Amino acid sequence: MLPTRDRATTLARTLRALGTLPHHDAEVIVVDNASDVPAVAPALLENGMPTRVIRMDNNAGAAARNAGAQAAGGEWIVMLDDDSRPTNTDYLEVLRSAPSGVLAVTADIHLTRGVRESGGLPEVPVGCGVAYRRDSFLDLGGYDAQFGYYAEEYDLAARILLAGGRVAFDGRFVIEHDKAKAGRDMDRILSRLVRNNGWVMQRYAPSNERRVRLRSDRKRYRAIARREHAVDGFTKGLLELRASRATQARSPLPPALWDRFTGLAHARAAIAQELEGKHFGSAAVVAEGKNAWAIRRALVEAGVRLIGARGAATLVVGTLSPGPMLDAAQQLGEGSRRVIKPWHAEPIDTSSTSAAGIAA
Repeated sequence: MLPTRDRATTLARTLRALGTLPHHDAEVIVVDNASDVPAVAPALLENGMPTRVIRMDNNAGAAARNAGAQAAGGEWIVMLDDDSRPTNTDYLEVLRSAPSGVLAVTADIHLTRGVRESGGLPEVPVGCGVAYRRDSFLDLGGYDAQFGYYAEEYDLAARILLAGGRVAFDGRFVIEHDKAKAGRDMDRILSRLVRNNGWVMQRYAPSNERRVRLRSDRKRYRAIARREHAVDGFTKGLLELRASRATQARSPLPPALWDRFTGLAHARAAIAQELEGKHFGSAAVVAEGKNAWAIRRALVEAGVRLIGARGAATLVVGTLSPGPMLDAAQQLGEGSRRVIKPWHAEPIDTSSTSAAGIAA
């Protein structure tokens, strides 16, 4: 299932790519976010998969996916963008075998320029490549329409955890993302990132973490805004956050769930496993990115001394986003020093399968 708006050429290219996949029991639902020229799709793709187009009366942003989920059948919904698609059908066995407590499976998302997609966390998916159990997605209310675009996956991931579910990552679920540049206004993007991520912290961060994480996000996005020449957008988002923060109802995650949500629990488990396999007393955190603070905290808690990269025999990748983590581990692994990934994604056991309908 994929939303689109005013990107007819991009949509047509994606539908052609989906039509090259082996035929399987799925349908493709296109949700047209009130394009100026209505989106069109063939009734059947080249491989025989049926398509449907749902036209929205207004641009609902990511929440347009909710309309697609309501219209879909089957147990799973594969969420795509109009410029992303699976590279094969291996993900079908992954979804059919997912334990009942897994409410979402996030993909290994590759950009066409040769690196992986940034964003996400061990239990926070990236919207252009994730599958949700349809009933759970709808029961939890889907994506919050207030967000428009950006950070809506974080909001839904927190609700999945609060509902007792979990999000899994499986490297056999591979998505290729063209990441079309059309319509990407960096001022608008920074404005949404600042406001929406602030809402997530306001809603779900425990009281002792909320202000710290809000300050940390503000610092991070200010640096990005300067680099991308989008300071006006950053400022707009900050003002919107300050004006709306008090309206965001608090549902703080309990400490154990918060540690999973931020990736801290995953970092602790990975470091403990690495220490058990081969002890190391010091390490350098390198290639820092999303939630590097959690990796540093997990290392210090485990008694590992943090040192500079120059003299370190052990390097720990400093991001909990799956794509950048895997890319950095691969690149750093070409050297002679020990390289540790801060979380280990255990693949879903596909030795026993059951039927499951798919809506793409």
